Amino acid sequence: MKTYTPRPKDIAQQWILVDAQDAILGRLATKIAHLLLGKHKALYDVNLITGDKVVVVNAEHIGVTGNKREQKIYYRHTGFPGGIKAPTFEEYQAKKPTDIIKLAVRGMLPRGPRGRAMLKNLYIYTGSEHPHQSQQPQLLEPQGV
Repeated sequence: MKTYTPRPKDIAQQWILVDAQDAILGRLATKIAHLLLGKHKALYDVNLITGDKVVVVNAEHIGVTGNKREQKIYYRHTGFPGGIKAPTFEEYQAKKPTDIIKLAVRGMLPRGPRGRAMLKNLYIYTGSEHPHQSQQPQLLEPQGV
């Protein structure tokens, strides 16, 4: 029996809508990463992008557990001496609520060109409106999210 390897033309991407209203950040990010990787499909292959396109709405209403709202810090450096920036979760959420989810999901995807290509299939929006109505995304039921 020969091993079946799916070709890129055999892979059909679906559009999935995820509502982040009152969802926990880490649990939502693992579900999104699972969908982007394509591990929920029978055609999953390690070296192909078999995942779906994911649309996340209500990103500004994401939640975290414990004291992470005040204590979690997102470090980055500008490259200049003394250029460390360290906003807390609360400050980062006020400025860029979509980037919080994107950073969490990016850390769960593979490094390199394949992971970057998967991240391009993630669309995050504040509010409940999104411009992907014509693709008719299926709403993901929040089981454990």
